[in-house]
Amino acid sequence: MSTGDATISNPFADPSVRDDEHRFVQESTLSVGRNASLTLGTDSLIVLDEDFTRKEATNCCGLIPSKSKTTKAIPFFNILWAELSELDIIIHYAHLVSKDVVRVAVIEYLVEKPERTRVTTWVSKLLDRAYGESQRNKRIKVLINPYGGKGSAQKWYTRDIEPIFTAARCEVNVERTQFQGHAVEIAEKLDTDAYDVIASCSGDGLPHEVFNGLGKKRDARRALSNIAVVQLPCGSGNAMSWSLNGTDSNSMAALCIVKGIRTPLDLVSITQGERRTLSFLSQSLGIVAESDLGTENLRWLGSARFTYGFLVRLLKKTIYPCDLAVKVEIGTKAEIKQHCRSQYHSRLSMEDRRRISEQPKPSISSDYEGLPALKYGTIADDLPIDWNLVPYDNLGNFYAGNMKYVAADTPFFTAAFPNDGYLDLVTVDGNIRRSTAVNLMLSVESGRFFDMPEVLYRKITGYRIIPRGQKDGYISIDGERVPFAPFQAEVHHGLGTVLSKNGHVYEGEGVSPSGLGE
Repeated sequence: MSTGDATISNPFADPSVRDDEHRFVQESTLSVGRNASLTLGTDSLIVLDEDFTRKEATNCCGLIPSKSKTTKAIPFFNILWAELSELDIIIHYAHLVSKDVVRVAVIEYLVEKPERTRVTTWVSKLLDRAYGESQRNKRIKVLINPYGGKGSAQKWYTRDIEPIFTAARCEVNVERTQFQGHAVEIAEKLDTDAYDVIASCSGDGLPHEVFNGLGKKRDARRALSNIAVVQLPCGSGNAMSWSLNGTDSNSMAALCIVKGIRTPLDLVSITQGERRTLSFLSQSLGIVAESDLGTENLRWLGSARFTYGFLVRLLKKTIYPCDLAVKVEIGTKAEIKQHCRSQYHSRLSMEDRRRISEQPKPSISSDYEGLPALKYGTIADDLPIDWNLVPYDNLGNFYAGNMKYVAADTPFFTAAFPNDGYLDLVTVDGNIRRSTAVNLMLSVESGRFFDMPEVLYRKITGYRIIPRGQKDGYISIDGERVPFAPFQAEVHHGLGTVLSKNGHVYEGEGVSPSGLGE
């Protein structure tokens, strides 16, 4: 056989497939100059440029050749914007400069005039890949807590966040909060048709205020549906950012917000006395509440103050007697695992979710006036007929959560979902051995907490808790202290809106991943 025969095509190959592949490569690849090309890969923009080697051809005073590559891959998630100027194609992207820090970088190539129409089409495809179902050019109202991050929130915003929003062509309006509760006032008066996102440069306290400000509006349900509430992490816990974005890095969180997918979020009404508030994160009474709120004077310790507070109360074997009534929906861990499996597998396709997200937002009408009615009543009403008030004489920890993480490396509620209609409730007796309590604390970070036999974990839609045996103590709602008095909680399915990386589930592993099946 001659060497020429090696070039003969496979006679059994379908020529239409070969033509389609060739056409796909042509449409995906853009030649920019004699020595460079841009290709839309599977999940990245592939930049091939022989000048990369020329620019770094030598090192050590130009004496030793370097092994520089001629290609770089930029994940589509990191592409912030692309456009065709008068002469050039310009692409802004978030360049990873360390494990959890990104900075805006730019690549720019000259485009010949005859190629401009094709380049315009290619840029459109790149932005489609880069944003997927996420909204481009988000209109963001930024609230900066000047005391957040030990007074560094403003500096972090200017250095880490603002450049990313600018490069992504977001419309941004910045306002600094002046006092505690100011974000409530701002959100209540905000024109929610003028913005897509309210972003808080703060800990978890400012998002709590924003949700409650929106909840005070005459069209509260519409407002909470229209505008997504997000966190730019500048606090000590940053549970919201950890749960939705998997990071407490300011720059990474900014990138996640630019690319964030609108996600419905269950909210919880808390009634205490005559007051009704909204909770998005958690409610606690017992050792968790005391370890957090009871160590405010030790903020200089950072996150270590929580561990210190926990150990002090552990040594005392403190208990928190109360009466508790719970509306349980899923009562066993085996059933919760089955629920998790169905949640993971019930995600709609991107096309279906995009179709839903593009539906017209609700207009002001009688159906969207104020917060939903309370189907279980308030703390002042009689106990619902199917609830039973049970005395807990040895309660060590009462913790109800709506998000997976409560702080860095603390996935306390591993079975939580943004929009499953349930609140996750954890109760632990206070008379367990100290060594067991320490193991429980350590098991949270390792993801073993859910399966610990001492942990009672339930999915609920409401509860009433009545502290007793103490004149005063700590109750925490979203990390904020409230009066030490009876209160009642009720879940509202999908009442709020956030942005998340996934659009469906929280970041991090869920309960017993190996047991969830495929």
